[in-house]
Amino acid sequence: MTLRKYIPNTITSMNALAGSIGVVFALQGHPEMAFITMIAAAICDFCDGLAARMLNAYSPMGKELDSLADMVSFGLLPSVMLLGTMQHFHVDSWTEIIPLFLAVMSALRLAKFNVDERQHSDFIGVATPTAAMICGSLCYFLIKHPGTFLDKWASTQWGLPAVAVVLGLLLVSEIPMFGMKVTKGHKLLDAKRWVFLAAIVGAILLCVLLRLNWSLVVLSAFVFYILENLVLFLFRRR
Repeated sequence: MTLRKYIPNTITSMNALAGSIGVVFALQGHPEMAFITMIAAAICDFCDGLAARMLNAYSPMGKELDSLADMVSFGLLPSVMLLGTMQHFHVDSWTEIIPLFLAVMSALRLAKFNVDERQHSDFIGVATPTAAMICGSLCYFLIKHPGTFLDKWASTQWGLPAVAVVLGLLLVSEIPMFGMKVTKGHKLLDAKRWVFLAAIVGAILLCVLLRLNWSLVVLSAFVFYILENLVLFLFRRR
């Protein structure tokens, strides 16, 4: 095996490292720093697949390693961040354990993805990075900008646990979700993807004009992505 065959797995390992550092930050009570490392993990997650395609360096080990890294960065990390944010708001309730439901569902989602032949350029169910980014950006905003309208909701015993349950169920759902991967023979920019990109641009402009925190761009973009796919799913069923 040539040296280039190891490049994608090396990038995937950096994903796992970033996620592990993020877990440490979250456990130490710094969810905002944990979100930064989650973004770094997401960049590595995107680049390892891109590198594998460009170098034609696919391997069974790489596929398994990718799922293991994603479990740390996009399964365990967001769950611990939600739990840490609840502790930040002094939510003293047994519901603190509910965010771990997201980690369990992430494991099931990743296992399902590895054996599901229907998921190539698109997905069945919400992808783990999408759910993780929603949790991460939400926690970041709550910590960095106290006193907003979200504080009262997040400080209840059911606020953040509800996020974990809803996202966890969406992870293992049978709802089709369009992907943004560049693959051979795959039409990347069609109507639904243009709508999604337009929504991102709109969110950026709104945050700049209203001087809102950048994490709201991430949060609103991924929430819109899920809602758009849900609308498309319901429209197809009708």
